Amino acid sequence: MEIAPHISVDPKIHHGVPVITGTRVPISIVIGSLAGGMGKEDVMQEYELTKTQVEAALAYATELVKQTEVIPLGA
Repeated sequence: MEIAPHISVDPKIHHGVPVITGTRVPISIVIGSLAGGMGKEDVMQEYELTKTQVEAALAYATELVKQTEVIPLGA
């Protein structure tokens, strides 16, 4: 099931974690690789992804962060 452009979940693929549609590459791997210092081109080559797919992973992560609400537990 596609949950965002180019992002899918399927309980039969990586236990239902979000992956790039049509692949078995988890979004967390793409984002983690970028955060770890790999460039977009490197990620594309390493995981055989397109620029559109890498950017879709970034857009999905951005939406998750935007939806995150932090509630302070106290002072």
